[in-house]
Amino acid sequence: MTSPLLQMRSVDAFYGKIQALHGIGLRVDEGEAVVLLGANGAGKTTVLRALSGLIPARGEIRFDGRSILGWRPERVVRRGISHVPQGRGVFAELTVEENLLVGAFTRTDRAAVQADMKRWYDVFPQLYERRTQLAGQMSGGEQQMLAVARGLMSRPRLLLLDEPSLGLARMITEGLFAQLREINQREGTSLLVVEQNAELALAFAHRAYVIESGHIEVSGSGHEVRDDDAVRRAYLGY
Repeated sequence: MTSPLLQMRSVDAFYGKIQALHGIGLRVDEGEAVVLLGANGAGKTTVLRALSGLIPARGEIRFDGRSILGWRPERVVRRGISHVPQGRGVFAELTVEENLLVGAFTRTDRAAVQADMKRWYDVFPQLYERRTQLAGQMSGGEQQMLAVARGLMSRPRLLLLDEPSLGLARMITEGLFAQLREINQREGTSLLVVEQNAELALAFAHRAYVIESGHIEVSGSGHEVRDDDAVRRAYLGY
């Protein structure tokens, strides 16, 4: 059996003395789109922060067969994991193009960086139209596109996305998820997506996990979790 691209086993994580994750175990296989669902405060964002090296954690976190537990965030990015944080986090006083270049800060292959910028302009044409515009002047949907494209500029093998639909209209969210599905299928980029829009996310996911109070309570294929009425009522609220 092929080893997972990402494996978390018995992971605890902390904010100071407060334990936020309790024995978390999940995996993402090469080329998979995996969704992590749960209510506000359940621990979804904390999982991504632990993976990215932003908060202290203990247990086992392996990426491509190598332990990355305790690594600094920059080293995690260089290894092949990119994190699109909640609230988009674009650099408001930089242009669209400057934001994309920030996403490629670990790279020295300038010609390839320019080629990748053109690729994501093709995927997100609105970004090309606004490439000289300050990111802070863009709409929420455009900023989310920019955040995703910036995350992809490091050429990650695994892209972490924290609430990509937050604050976006339904139509824009559906378009964004369609683009993420295409990136996953065409580029082979693995995805771990934290999302509250459970119905849309489960239609998109190969597999899903449901977290509650820092514990993984449910796991299965996207279809299994979506079609389980008891799971939906107990944990997803729809």
